[in-house]
Amino acid sequence: MTIWYIIDLVGTSVFAISGVLSALRKKMYHDIVALFFIGFLTAVGGGTTRDVIMGAHPIAWIRDPNYLIVISINVVIAVLCRNWWLGALQRPLLIFDTIGIGLFTILGMQKALLAGVNDWASILLGIITALFGGVIRDTLVNDLPLILDRQLYVTPCLAGALLYLLNNSLGVDATLNLILSAGLITLFRLVAIRLDLTLPRIQI
Repeated sequence: MTIWYIIDLVGTSVFAISGVLSALRKKMYHDIVALFFIGFLTAVGGGTTRDVIMGAHPIAWIRDPNYLIVISINVVIAVLCRNWWLGALQRPLLIFDTIGIGLFTILGMQKALLAGVNDWASILLGIITALFGGVIRDTLVNDLPLILDRQLYVTPCLAGALLYLLNNSLGVDATLNLILSAGLITLFRLVAIRLDLTLPRIQI
């Protein structure tokens, strides 16, 4: 297993937990099967959308059963530890979502670039990978998708994606580049939330 594969599974785990916690927080889903599907769609929604756009077949979770195994394990963990997640940690959903978008933006870009996609298209595909699972999650639990909220959500992903391309052109080690770029996305978003930073609104 390569470091990229392991990080992909970690990102899948993070988003699966995010989906389950979101459903539990809204008290909308109580049976384990429904929670599994929320976690599953959150975890693979973005990557599946990216692969469909690129025409990449078979899609990763269809080809490799480890994705479904990891999602199932983390759904169970999230359910068993739900009182700790939702009680002891402040805003755990936000933490998991922020880590997830950082990892998946760069992983999505890396997969797109390996498939021969141009640099600018890889940025869009990386952002789709990171955000579409969350859009599906928020829609299913009747939340306003974060991509439409006042918080800076797409902008940190774009900043990290541009850093990844810059480092890639400079020959920075791929693993180090992932850490730096995903770290920038995570830090940027957390600071933006903390300081309530927003971009100027277009008035209609």
